[in-house]
Amino acid sequence: MTNVAVDRLYKDHQSWLHTWLRRKIGNSWDASDLVQDTFLKVLLKDDRESIREPRAYLTHIAHGLMVNSLRRKDLERAYLQALATLPEAEYPSPENRALALEALQEIDALLDGLQPQVRRAFLLLQLEGLRHAEIAERLGVSVSSVRQYLAKAIQHCALRHHHV
Repeated sequence: MTNVAVDRLYKDHQSWLHTWLRRKIGNSWDASDLVQDTFLKVLLKDDRESIREPRAYLTHIAHGLMVNSLRRKDLERAYLQALATLPEAEYPSPENRALALEALQEIDALLDGLQPQVRRAFLLLQLEGLRHAEIAERLGVSVSSVRQYLAKAIQHCALRHHHV
């Protein structure tokens, strides 16, 4: 698909995609951003030749971008709520808040796709420093299951980090 074909795809489906996204997320500004991100992703894809159903193709891309956007906003909201509990003297600078939020988003992306138990075991180890037996007790599983979970999490993170 040439850039001329992408231009045609944009002209034919941009308005429809914007309406679809606006209904899903409830506001026009975020919908507009996601439409632009969707078509940018289309431009950057190598397999544009295989587009047979343009609306299904665009919906698939836009849905993934929408889910990622909502996850980032949820993560940011949770981070800001956690910061609100800090005493004013411990409140980080705007630069440090931005860096911390970026790091949290990277960690979230790295852990994306892990089964909930695997993710929880990994976070209990990394964030709370619990030993395997303590994690097993919290999760209600055996220590050998915790070891398997942690091995899966480490392998998953290594593969995701390698592809980034």
